[in-house]
Amino acid sequence: MSITASDIAKLREQTGAGMMDCKKAMEEAAGDMDAAAEILRKKGVIKAAKREDKIAAEGLTQVKTAGNFGVVLEVNSETDFVAKNEEFKKMVDEIADFLLDKKPSSLENALAEKIGDVVLNDYIINKSATIGEKISLRRFEILEKKDSDVFGPYLHMGGKISVLSILNNTTDEALARDISMQVAASFPKFLNREMVDATTLEKEKDIYAEQLRAQGKPENIIENILKGKMDKFYSEVCLLEQSFIKDEEKSITAYLAGINPEIKVEKFVRFELGEGMIKKSNDFANEVAEQMNK
Repeated sequence: MSITASDIAKLREQTGAGMMDCKKAMEEAAGDMDAAAEILRKKGVIKAAKREDKIAAEGLTQVKTAGNFGVVLEVNSETDFVAKNEEFKKMVDEIADFLLDKKPSSLENALAEKIGDVVLNDYIINKSATIGEKISLRRFEILEKKDSDVFGPYLHMGGKISVLSILNNTTDEALARDISMQVAASFPKFLNREMVDATTLEKEKDIYAEQLRAQGKPENIIENILKGKMDKFYSEVCLLEQSFIKDEEKSITAYLAGINPEIKVEKFVRFELGEGMIKKSNDFANEVAEQMNK
């Protein structure tokens, strides 16, 4: 019996399994759709596909560099239990290497790129079947530096937070790592005040103005007070205006200028695990029970 691309696509739609898994199952079943589905079920592939309704909000972030390229990524699992699994950690590392090698321009393009004999999307589905939980590559960002610049990779709490910074005009890796540690600890949202978008700026000003009015401050002095309030806001959300953790008397801008006025922070990327996601509430007993029933 001949096997067509539409047959494989139909099996994939029915089971949610990866394209290559469906192709191999169809070949093994000599084109019998029901038998192929049974093969996939026995191999646990359908089990992985059926986990799509699960919330994958645990997992790991990772940061890695190779030459003038670096990557920060987040790979999610359903439970922290699996995130500590050595096979899961190895998979995250392999995906990081893959992203550094292929340098895809988007998540969609990354999932369609081949890693070995399968595309990344199918590779992740196959790993889900093996590990027994829904796994997903949530996001990544690739950075490029010049030869005269330095990366500052920093991994916090074994992968709960990953940061990658680029410093211009220096090769001081320890300094770059210190900057990334600051980013991990203080969670700046912007590099400098010029990067704060108008919407955020107006929102903060409105909040402060309402607070001042509630305190009975007259309108003619609110503008003067607002300037000080906004300066404080910038010092909290802008990396270069924050007090440096290793010398709190100086801002990061002042600290770097004291070393060498040519040194600049070009960019930073900070990924915190599960940031912005709604995590499933569960207790340890239920988590263990789920593991036992897989």
